[in-house]
Amino acid sequence: MTEPSYLNTTRTSYDGVAVIYAELFRDSLGGLPLERGLLTAFAELVQAAGGGPVADLGCGPGMGTAFLRSLGLDVFGVDLSPTMIELARKEYPDIRFDEGSMTGLDLPDGGLAGVVSWYSIIHTPPERLPVVFAEFDRVLAPGGYLLLAFQASREGASHVAEPFEHKVTLAYRWPIDGVAELARRAGFVEVARLLREREELERFEAGHLLFRKPANPEKA
Repeated sequence: MTEPSYLNTTRTSYDGVAVIYAELFRDSLGGLPLERGLLTAFAELVQAAGGGPVADLGCGPGMGTAFLRSLGLDVFGVDLSPTMIELARKEYPDIRFDEGSMTGLDLPDGGLAGVVSWYSIIHTPPERLPVVFAEFDRVLAPGGYLLLAFQASREGASHVAEPFEHKVTLAYRWPIDGVAELARRAGFVEVARLLREREELERFEAGHLLFRKPANPEKA
């Protein structure tokens, strides 16, 4: 199957900035207490449901993956950029990191207790996002949790993504209702949401959505 062109563009772009990116965002969660709280809540929910493997998809150089590990999760990272994966493996040698794409993960059906996609869907063209959500659904076990973060917007139609010039490569920001609706169409049930106002150096608001895959999909 031919790889969509945006994946190669995204991979190449992040390979080129990986070292600088890792330095700039080394402590990216340090000044974001709401985000740390969401990740902590996600970890507690996964553990309360029985635990199991968790994938940090679009993990970059691994800082978020390491934070999830510090919360007691059995977590591994996946990223499209081989240079990002190389940096993550060097920085966190005790954590598993794999190269891969969210559109076709080398993971078994229903094997994960949780998925985190932390600003990882932003480079996915809107028409391809249902493919990504279907893949999240495929790899999550019934009852598993999905946590998303992305640049958000209030303007325009509730389901329309807005392209913007990201510092690395073209990206899209979404009204939070639009992302929630796509996830619901993929079979997920919304648990919680947060729309955070932008920080001083941020261009946009931050959207966060927590979902659960129904334990009994027939009754969802």
